[in-house]
Amino acid sequence: MSVSTGAVPIASVTLSAIEQSKRLAAYTAVDKHILPEHKVIGIGSGSTVPYVVERIVAQGRELNKDRVFIPTGFQSKELIVTSNLNLGDVDQFPTIDVTIDGADEVDLDLNCIKGGGACHLREKVLAEAANTFIVVADYRKNAEYLGTNFTPGVPVEVVPFAYAQVLRKLHALGSPNATLRMAKAKAGPVVTDNSNFVIDAPFPREIMTDPSTILAKIKMLTGVVEVGLFCDMAQAAYFGNEDGSVTVKRKVENKVIEESIPPS
Repeated sequence: MSVSTGAVPIASVTLSAIEQSKRLAAYTAVDKHILPEHKVIGIGSGSTVPYVVERIVAQGRELNKDRVFIPTGFQSKELIVTSNLNLGDVDQFPTIDVTIDGADEVDLDLNCIKGGGACHLREKVLAEAANTFIVVADYRKNAEYLGTNFTPGVPVEVVPFAYAQVLRKLHALGSPNATLRMAKAKAGPVVTDNSNFVIDAPFPREIMTDPSTILAKIKMLTGVVEVGLFCDMAQAAYFGNEDGSVTVKRKVENKVIEESIPPS
C-alpha cells in the first residue's frame, strides 16, 4: 500500500501491516477530534504520532495557518517544524484544545502505560493541559490490564541523585525486577529531555489491575519526577486493526464503551 502525506512531499512507501494499523488509528482520531475550531493542539510522541501530523497537514494550509502545535519532546518538535506547522510552547498556551498521543498499552478503563520513549513527563503535562486527550495505537496495545503485552514495566522518571534509593523502594513496593533503563547507542543510562534517568518497574497482574493505587504510591517516593501511568485521563482511544477496522474505546458518563468502525 502506498501513502502520500499530502503535505511535505516524500516518496511513496509501502507500509507493513503494523504501520498500516497505526496510520489507520491516527487518521481516524484526527478526523474525529481535530476540528476547524481547534486552534491549540498538543502533539505527542512515539511511532504512531507521525501519522497524526501527516493527517493534520492534509487538512490544508488554510486551516492550519491559525493553529499552534505544542510538542511533548524532540521528536514531535521536529515533526511540527518539518511539516511547516506553527510551533508553540505550553508556557505560552497553558490550555490546549486537544492533545493526541500514542501509548505503550491501554487497559479496559482507558488507563495507559506511557514512557517507552522516555517522554512521559512532558506527555502528561500536555495531556493534563488538554480539554480533550486522545490516544492512538495499533491493536497490540489494546489490553485487558496494563502489563499484558508491554512487559518492560512502568516507566518512572527519577532525578539521577536519587535513582538508587528509588530503585530500592520500588523493589519493596512489589517490583523486584525494577531496573535502570540503559541506553542502546551510548554507554550508560538513558537520559530524558529533562536530564533525568528512567527506571522500568514491572509489577504483577494483581497490582496492575488497580493502576491508580500503585501510581499514587510511586509518586510519593522522594526523587520521583513522574510516573508513566496515565489513569483516568484519556477520553478515547483508537486502535487500528489488521483487517482495516478501528476499535474505539471512549468514555460516556464515566463508563467506557467499545465500538468498532468497519473498514472503509
